[in-house]
Amino acid sequence: MLMLALSGMRTRWITFVGSFVALALGVGLIAATGLALAATFDAPERGPERFAAAPVVVRAADHLRVDTPTGTRSKPLDHPGPVSRRTADRLAALGRTVEDRTFPADVTAARTGPDTTAARTRADARKPRPGQDVDVRVGHPWQVAAAAPYRLTSGRAPAAPGEVVVTTRPGGAPLRTGDRVLVRTPAGNAPRTVVGTAAGRGFEDAVFFDDDEAARISPDIDALVVHADATAVRRALGPDSGMDVLTGHDRRRADPDPDRDARALVSVNALLGTAAGITLFVSAAVVASTFSFAVAQRRREFGLLRTAGATPGQIRRTVCAEAVLVGVLASAAGVWLGAGGAPLLVGRMTEAGLAPPWFALGDASWPLHTAFWTGVFVATAGALVSCHRAGRTAPTEALREAAVDSRVMPASRWAAAVLVLLAGLGLPALALAVDPGDLLGRKSYITRPMLLVVGFALLAPVLVRPVGRLLTWLPARLPGATGVLVRENTAAGVRRTAAVAAPVLITVALAATLTGTVATLEEARATEARTATTADFVVTSGQEGRSLAPAFVERARAVEGAVVSVSRSTAVTVLEEDTALVTSEARAVDPARLAAVSELPVTAGRLADLDDDAIVVNEEWLTTRVGDRVTVWLGDGRKASLRIAAVLATGTGDNGVYVTRRNAGGAGVDRIDVTVAEGADRRAVAAALHTAGAATGTRVTTRAEWLAANGPGTNDQTRTGLRMILGIALLCTATALANTLVMATSDRVRDLAVLRLAGATAPQVLRLVAAEAVVAVGVGAVLGGVVAAVNLLVVWGALVLLGVMSAVVVPWGTLGLVVAAAALLAAVSAVLPASLALRTRPVELAGARE
Repeated sequence: MLMLALSGMRTRWITFVGSFVALALGVGLIAATGLALAATFDAPERGPERFAAAPVVVRAADHLRVDTPTGTRSKPLDHPGPVSRRTADRLAALGRTVEDRTFPADVTAARTGPDTTAARTRADARKPRPGQDVDVRVGHPWQVAAAAPYRLTSGRAPAAPGEVVVTTRPGGAPLRTGDRVLVRTPAGNAPRTVVGTAAGRGFEDAVFFDDDEAARISPDIDALVVHADATAVRRALGPDSGMDVLTGHDRRRADPDPDRDARALVSVNALLGTAAGITLFVSAAVVASTFSFAVAQRRREFGLLRTAGATPGQIRRTVCAEAVLVGVLASAAGVWLGAGGAPLLVGRMTEAGLAPPWFALGDASWPLHTAFWTGVFVATAGALVSCHRAGRTAPTEALREAAVDSRVMPASRWAAAVLVLLAGLGLPALALAVDPGDLLGRKSYITRPMLLVVGFALLAPVLVRPVGRLLTWLPARLPGATGVLVRENTAAGVRRTAAVAAPVLITVALAATLTGTVATLEEARATEARTATTADFVVTSGQEGRSLAPAFVERARAVEGAVVSVSRSTAVTVLEEDTALVTSEARAVDPARLAAVSELPVTAGRLADLDDDAIVVNEEWLTTRVGDRVTVWLGDGRKASLRIAAVLATGTGDNGVYVTRRNAGGAGVDRIDVTVAEGADRRAVAAALHTAGAATGTRVTTRAEWLAANGPGTNDQTRTGLRMILGIALLCTATALANTLVMATSDRVRDLAVLRLAGATAPQVLRLVAAEAVVAVGVGAVLGGVVAAVNLLVVWGALVLLGVMSAVVVPWGTLGLVVAAAALLAAVSAVLPASLALRTRPVELAGARE
């Protein structure tokens, strides 16, 4: 069998080269994405940064821990509390202590030199000038700088109010000792003098103040550095103090955003996992299609072997031996390609902002082994499925089938197609009836189309004829024979057309479903925002975790004719079914002002009933009956029993929880909604708000500006990730198209010669070949469009059931580019080998043996 397989591979080398290239590319993509995915499983190990030189750090516990019947459950707190003055005084008896305070301290460079204040009035100095860049920084007392440690590179330490030390970084603002800068803190804007500089340490850009001034700006103690034995510190605090005593590597937990590396890898892991899954799916599909077509091309050969006495088992073993041989060689080549391409993939991701700058490949080798054996398995499985029918066909029937494709759908394929389609349609229908929100998750809308794609691909031999006749209906009625020949050749060469249409079907379905679903969900969220927000002006901090300046909040509340609603971003945690802690985003609002600036989708209860003893939840909560009480933990870890005042529709998931300020867990104001009161002067209100914003460095936006900034199409990272995934699918599709058409055209040299002998010119034959290829692409595009339409309708139905009336966004531009690229590639891949074949005399081609 091995010698027969080698002989067959030598004779039909074009067929096997096409299969080899398709499989090698698929394995290479799987290996590259697998290596990059393996690098996301472990974040880089970093030591303490802010308190690397501190012996002991004491801070409020930053995790909520709840005992349950199945063990202790833990969740990060949204707003850990401060260290109390009483605790600080108690620990001061053990040794020297340093109080750490962290607060916003954004710097705007003013004129350099000591005479700046003489050149500008004090009032003018407190306002950022147009065009000045704000350097986002954090403030600390100078005494805690030694805990990092920070070292002065010039100047001296701040010794009085109005003096600061700033950190420097390569490429940063060129601040020098003696510069006058405008620093915006929670206490307001004020000009300050840079009396010293310190080299930055990479994890933050800091401004250090005199200790007394830092305490005035931010009275709460965020952490305490204690120069004493850790055991004595724990003994002094007691077991139920609510404080964490951090030493050694645990001091990392007191760093700014200590989980940022792991969190950055979550999105990278999701993106690469999606890319690897789609790569595996598309590669397996196109490789199986390529092998299926390659086996179908050899029906005459199999018939001759059967006539010569070969048994069905011998034919199957021959084809399997060929597949294993091609699979091993192609998989090995693919692993080599993947190992070389993985660094390029990681580099491209970091350049595009899809991965953090420090992201790099590890030393894992299992993705290479996985990719290799996956390639061998896919090649073998594809050949087994394809050759099963050929092995069972009688010799005379095989010879008769060599002329025209007939009975291309055996009963087993019909059964598989029906089962897969029932699953592809039944599972979304069940989800629509039980949990529509589950259909809006990324895993759902990425994996759901695959079942329908497989189902339609299995049915392709049956669907090719009617779809092809539909696409060629008009060309067949135009003058000339080209349209008629295209129609008949498409109907006669069902396997060839189906092999070309399959990769196009997959790519069009994935492109339309992924981009269309993301765009539809973005539009739905924008619709929710437009409906829910009725304020005339919206002011936000613009940075996650930052609060608005208290001075602006007070000035905004004092604007005549403005109805001002301030809110805070917080979180509440609930223990579901005594097993799992679930944290929900929440906003702390003023119930009396909420209705004036918003119109929330209430399904039960009344927003007016929200008070300090109540909570507003959404329909995703386990308890949604108005009047019932739920036990929650607030953002600072406090436990509270709150009454459900109202229930909101789930929507796209952005309808969160609402509480009052008392239950905000210490959160600061990060959003203000302003509505102009009836009869008030809108221009006067706008002018007053902009004046208050200019004085405090706060940007005031209209409702339209805010909606535009938070509307569809603003998440460039998501779109870049989608483009990367679709690029991988397009690469597989391009390879499959080129391989299949080169194989098909090289197998049709006698047909082309007959056309030439019948009087067709070479240009006419080439136009016919190109038209057939384009029609085959059109068939795949139509079938892929049907799959995409079904999936987008499922998403639309889920949104309707969740109470969001939004239009379906069809990515016509993306679809047009995909189909046009596929059609162009198909035409070129068909015309090039045909033009080479036409160089030989038609009489010689017509008499050539296969």
